[in-house]
Amino acid sequence: QVQLVESGGALVQPGESLRLSCAASGNILSIYAMNWYRQAPGQQRELVAVITSDGSTNYANSVKGRFTLSRDNAANTGYLQMNRLKTDDTAVYYCNADTILVTGERLHSWGQGTQVTVSS
Repeated sequence: QVQLVESGGALVQPGESLRLSCAASGNILSIYAMNWYRQAPGQQRELVAVITSDGSTNYANSVKGRFTLSRDNAANTGYLQMNRLKTDDTAVYYCNADTILVTGERLHSWGQGTQVTVSS
């Protein structure tokens, strides 16, 4: 099985920065992609950013230019650097990993989420 743990969420003021981490553990052969989602109260969960195993990234228009993805393949860890945070960024942020196990099985795994609150 695969375990994902998000961390780094906090209460911050507008304009400040946070870095979220997504650490994957388990019998993992490789991680094809790490996807970051967020869900605000009363809203659907939305895809925020994607990073693939070769380092390619894509971002939602709402965060483009402010958020930056990176990953450490050896550590099976992904990072979401969030700069110039806005109140609209307030949400629970989730990591989803597209993983290949050593058995050859491909799994999509979810973390439990980390709360980001941006308020003045």
